[in-house]
Amino acid sequence: MTHGYVLEQVDIFEDLTAEQLKLIESVCTEKSFNQDDVIVRENSPSREFFIIVDGEVDIQIDPDTIGDGTDSYQPSTIATLRRGQSFGEVAIVDPGIRSASAKCSSETCRVLVIGRKDFLELLDNDTQMGYVVMRNFAADLALKIRQTNLLVRESLM
Repeated sequence: MTHGYVLEQVDIFEDLTAEQLKLIESVCTEKSFNQDDVIVRENSPSREFFIIVDGEVDIQIDPDTIGDGTDSYQPSTIATLRRGQSFGEVAIVDPGIRSASAKCSSETCRVLVIGRKDFLELLDNDTQMGYVVMRNFAADLALKIRQTNLLVRESLM
């Protein structure tokens, strides 16, 4: 099954050619999840990122990961993502630990998984594609930082 239609919707792939999207598709693998399955867990290693093919994914943070160890807090959903949206993209530039968990929130969901190593190799081999992806990634990250800043300001007022 071709996933070109989904890749075209991904913000960090905006302005890529059909040939470049096919190259990206060549390093994708598809995985399916059922409701409440954890796709990635907060504080786990970050080696890949994900694009939603169908279904919904909740992005959650767990206050207990930095809390007093009492497990007195429940994870909070900070975003719900749908088809064409991506998550875990920070793995492209930083193979550190995940800052949030991702959980299937619909009955089922399917995601494309793109490994960091394979993706960076594609970008190294096509520097024009690499430039476009990193420019788009920087713009996406800037937007998320602005949104987070607004949330912090709201919580302080």
